[in-house]
Amino acid sequence: MAKEIAGQLKLQIRGGAANPAPPVGPALGAKGINIMDFCKRFNAETQDKGGQLLPVVITYYADKSFDFVIKTPPAAAQLIEASKVKKGSAQPNRNKVASVTWDQVKEIAQNKMSDLNCFTVKSAMRLVAGTARSMGITVKGDFPEDVE
Repeated sequence: MAKEIAGQLKLQIRGGAANPAPPVGPALGAKGINIMDFCKRFNAETQDKGGQLLPVVITYYADKSFDFVIKTPPAAAQLIEASKVKKGSAQPNRNKVASVTWDQVKEIAQNKMSDLNCFTVKSAMRLVAGTARSMGITVKGDFPEDVE
């Protein structure tokens, strides 16, 4: 028999750095989830992704047990890493802070494909390019039409 789902919780935590301090502890404690058990399991699964911001969806059940799914880092975080800037522009339509190539955009799009609602890499690249545009990051060159 399937467990009764009590709810879901979405958090963004740095890989390998979950601890009971805010914001993780209070969010989990309010739902009755064992905080230390979650932190140990999350840190064990994300040791290789240390320092990356990882979205996690926690499904908790009526019997206080839980499961979680770790998603890929947000496109914005990957764009910041690829362009080597600290943050996006406050006025992205006026001030451009960096630039990336279409190859970098393609790499990010392929990495994010499992979490996006796109069917092709081409459409995922356009989605990532739009995120870059809204952050004040320009994409160099013309869109490559030969992408599958």
